Amino acid sequence: MAAARDSQGAPYLLPPNREDWEEQGIPDFTYGQKDLTGKGVRWPRNSPSALDTMPVSRFDSALCAAWRQRMELGLFRYRLEDLQTQILPGSVGFVAQLNIERGVQRRRPQNIKSVRQEFDPEKFNFNKIRPGEVLFRLQREPNGPAAPQQGDILVLINVSPLEWGHVLLVPEPAHGLPQRLLPGVLRAGLEAVLLSLHPGFRVGFNSLGGLASVNHLHLHGYYLAHPLPVEGAPSTPLDPKGFIHLLQGLPAPGFLFYTSGPGPDLEVLISRVCRATDYLSDHEIAHNLFVTRGAPPGQSSSSSDLIGIRVILWARKSSFGIKESGAFNVALCELAGHLPIKTSHDFSCLTEAAAVALIQDCLLPQTQADEVQAALVALMAQEEL
Repeated sequence: MAAARDSQGAPYLLPPNREDWEEQGIPDFTYGQKDLTGKGVRWPRNSPSALDTMPVSRFDSALCAAWRQRMELGLFRYRLEDLQTQILPGSVGFVAQLNIERGVQRRRPQNIKSVRQEFDPEKFNFNKIRPGEVLFRLQREPNGPAAPQQGDILVLINVSPLEWGHVLLVPEPAHGLPQRLLPGVLRAGLEAVLLSLHPGFRVGFNSLGGLASVNHLHLHGYYLAHPLPVEGAPSTPLDPKGFIHLLQGLPAPGFLFYTSGPGPDLEVLISRVCRATDYLSDHEIAHNLFVTRGAPPGQSSSSSDLIGIRVILWARKSSFGIKESGAFNVALCELAGHLPIKTSHDFSCLTEAAAVALIQDCLLPQTQADEVQAALVALMAQEEL
């Protein structure tokens, strides 16, 4: 990424030390509709390394400069170096990365027994983090256009990062919201993707039982300098209006929702997705969600055709507690095709077939998957009534 500068070209100023964070308070990152970019973001044609010469947005500059500073100050559990990366041979295009430190040093997941478990203030939550872990407060401009008002979103470092710029988006932590998707935080996640000019900035959500390790409402956001199979995979519509599609040709078929960018369609998408996740939560079905720039639904498209925003939702078997076996754990990024690998042995030996088997072992039995699909299609049909 280029050096961090604001919209006038001046360096993006950050508190120089820990004491100043407490004295100065949390900086605000205020944005408006004009900052949201729907089209024109593309992968470079030659190589991912060319991303370093591409334009960056004000959001990218602010996030990356603050994140880099926290890394230099030692606020992470480990120092993230360039991760060894390979594209697994095969038809899927899995992006595998060796991240030993995360596998060893990440916080142990909380004891979760239900997708609908209540928030417990005695357990670890984001009200207990160090002040320096907060990068900034994400705020919409007051009196902006039509989008509903939403509370402030704190952008925090993930102290056990998957990749460069790995952050958490946490809506008003003091409210003690459990890990259940709400429209306001989903809107913030979608708009964060639209605020970035990096084609590999993605956002996602793990439900309880879907490998969320903290029961306090949050999204993940991070940069990955590689296209992923979900960006251009083909899909088939599940309803006559095309409100919901089924992603095809991947190990984990997911429900695909799509919008061309900011505007009224974005609000419609938020409503549809949250109705779907509410259904899954109400029926104790774990789920993962992934937000990325991508091609419109339909036939297979080039991953360079990042025309709009794809939101992919997977219903899956519940998985409670930490999983030590297997080359990787299956959550939002693994279902999307990004595989953080825990050991050098697994990184050197993993095959596409083994990765597919691990992922498919986490999916719902076909009979239950069919029932969920029918229920979600019926939910979308209610929109027409």
